[in-house]
Amino acid sequence: MRDQLNQLAKLGLDFLGWVRRNPLHALLSVGLVVTIIYFFGFLRLFANYSQAIWPWAWIRFLPQYNQEHSKIIPLIVLGLVWCHRQALAVAPKEGSNVGLILVFAGIFFYIVGARALQPRVSLFGFPFLVLGMVWFLWGKKVARILLFPSALLFFMIPLGAIEQMTFRLQFLSTGIVTALGRLFGLGVHAVGTSIYPASGDWGFDIAEGCSGIRSLIAMVMITAVYVHVFEPKLWKKVTILAFSVMFAIIGNAGRLFTIIVVAKLGFPKFAGGIYHDWSDWLFFPIAVMSMIGFAKLLKINWRSLPVGKRLKRKEAVAYDY
Repeated sequence: MRDQLNQLAKLGLDFLGWVRRNPLHALLSVGLVVTIIYFFGFLRLFANYSQAIWPWAWIRFLPQYNQEHSKIIPLIVLGLVWCHRQALAVAPKEGSNVGLILVFAGIFFYIVGARALQPRVSLFGFPFLVLGMVWFLWGKKVARILLFPSALLFFMIPLGAIEQMTFRLQFLSTGIVTALGRLFGLGVHAVGTSIYPASGDWGFDIAEGCSGIRSLIAMVMITAVYVHVFEPKLWKKVTILAFSVMFAIIGNAGRLFTIIVVAKLGFPKFAGGIYHDWSDWLFFPIAVMSMIGFAKLLKINWRSLPVGKRLKRKEAVAYDY
């Protein structure tokens, strides 16, 4: 704990030293931060000029919009910045005007969103503004370190059109759960997006909220953070991230399968009620374990595995009849 406090104090002293050496850049950075806070947090341009971008987005970070994971993104970004504190402390800090290109890109998206009354477009420009400011004030090395935390801010954009994928995930989840039920001899069959037992008077419908759409983007985000922190090789990062949708499907299918199992054990009301409401906690352990297991498979050196003793070409083979 003392070492961490010392590192934090050192970062603070380094920052104060940078302010003293670059008073104009420091003043400009304060102006940029204040401007961003005003335009994103207080300037009411959307929802009939009643909301700014951040208040508008916060309302959509709710379960009914399948976007509640966005609330913790700022904390994750700050945590990643803290994890990179040592690299940030030793990185050379030389401001570059190249960062203004990203700043102007962020301003462009904000203006387009404001003119088109599309807050999502304006919010799309926010990561560009953040990374552009970092690049302009502290240079390419620092911007490269903070590239991923800045890109993670894109997950804060509410994706209103994502519900269009729901029906596909409903049928996919229904098919997987039905196949698992038959594999384990539970005697279930599917009718559309509903699952019924071969004998019994209960049934469950895989509704929109149960299709896995709520957890899909959250799992992609978790996978992105995992590969950024734990996977040094680029091809492994890309491969694991590409399979993040599969991890989400596995986690959701596993959760739904446990509901069917509980119902088959003779507790259909409990399975469709209390257990269903609290079974969301099962999704992430199943999905995360599948992600970690897949990552470990990629780390296996298959060529070094023992393949057994091979027979020599002239070695005699004995047959026991």
